[in-house]
Amino acid sequence: MRIVFLSLTVLLWLVQDTPKPDAGVATRGDHAMGFSHETTAHHFYLYPSGGAIEVSAKDPTDVKSRDQIRMHLGHILKMFSNGDFNVPMFIHDKAPPGAATMSRLKDQIVYHFEETPEGARIKIETKNKDALTAIHEFLRFQITDHKTGDSSQVVGASNTP
Repeated sequence: MRIVFLSLTVLLWLVQDTPKPDAGVATRGDHAMGFSHETTAHHFYLYPSGGAIEVSAKDPTDVKSRDQIRMHLGHILKMFSNGDFNVPMFIHDKAPPGAATMSRLKDQIVYHFEETPEGARIKIETKNKDALTAIHEFLRFQITDHKTGDSSQVVGASNTP
């Protein structure tokens, strides 16, 4: 009985200690994205040529969230390609660092959409130094504001999530 109580105590501590985005980011994000931050996981990666945004359903059998993620990221791909960063500005209640430069240099940035088993990923690539700096600023802000725990360092090759 003591082991069960101890296990439950540790589990509750871990759940409470898991960083979560603030209530405003979570509420606005759920509304803008069309799926819950509670049932999905966001990850942001920085690569030497850009980075990636990846969202997945926490439950591999959650087909509804998976499909909503794919639809949302497909929409985001089109918006970002056109220099439109209104959704991140709405979610975060401010313009994310790097977004203005990414918008201005939209013709220097390439976005690729990929389905993953539980969701989707957008890879972001550029050969322009200023665009690369902006992409990294934008992704670092996302890591911090969404409290994903992802590394803010540039890692690996572009094809490594």
